[in-house]
Amino acid sequence: MAGSGIAANYAAGRPAFSADLSLAPFRSILQQPARLAAGLPFACTLLAILLAHELGHYLTCRHYGLRVSYPYFIPAPTLIGTMGAFIRIRSPILTRRMLVDVAVAGPIAGFVLAVPALAWGVLHGRPAGSVVPPDAIIPGSPLALVLLTHLLRPGIHPAQVALAPVGLAGWVGLFVTALNLLPMGQLDGGHILYTLIGRRHKLLSRSLSLALLPLGWYCWPGWYLWAAILWLIGTGHPPVWFPADPLGRSRQALAVIAGLIFVLCFMPTPFSVS
Repeated sequence: MAGSGIAANYAAGRPAFSADLSLAPFRSILQQPARLAAGLPFACTLLAILLAHELGHYLTCRHYGLRVSYPYFIPAPTLIGTMGAFIRIRSPILTRRMLVDVAVAGPIAGFVLAVPALAWGVLHGRPAGSVVPPDAIIPGSPLALVLLTHLLRPGIHPAQVALAPVGLAGWVGLFVTALNLLPMGQLDGGHILYTLIGRRHKLLSRSLSLALLPLGWYCWPGWYLWAAILWLIGTGHPPVWFPADPLGRSRQALAVIAGLIFVLCFMPTPFSVS
């Protein structure tokens, strides 16, 4: 349903998202269920990206013989129709190398699928409207989008391109990847941070989560919610069983790759309201 609304807005030359909370789009779909088909490009692309992310974690866990659940998806009445997906790891993590492998696999897998989707959306995107209607929610421009626009459509600013639904799903994939790679708590980025600095993780994680508060004031109020969630679930990290086991250069390189992906995906202002 979220995808069909995005597709309808794209076809009509309107911004993809709106702060309008009326139920008119849902009533329209209930009256004409065939409109749901128009939402498949966005929905299937986004679910593929989320599935790739979770399968990256899942397959790495299975490689190490860890007990792990299949991915769970969380449908929700949000702008994108979902709250993402997750897996449950039921076995202890023994070493820092094992932890960084499991943590990095998800963001890399999701990023690998999100970038081609975003590139397709840039290539096939229409010119953005010069007049932005009231209550329009404008997606931000991560560095990956800026670079892809410069490469594929030189001379055009990313804000001048309205992404096709598939490309918008790629954009959401980058946003989800950035959130997961925040170096805090037990997010993927928090796991990676723990493998690098050990017990000092808790202090740095708390400091970085507090840094979300000024971001919430100056950039996007949603950071307040994320700061609250992180403090609710805890900013610390459970220890691995054998912390003295060396991380090794290859795993340090994986951590650097995860950091670069975070830089390419992160947006201080992921959404702004006109």
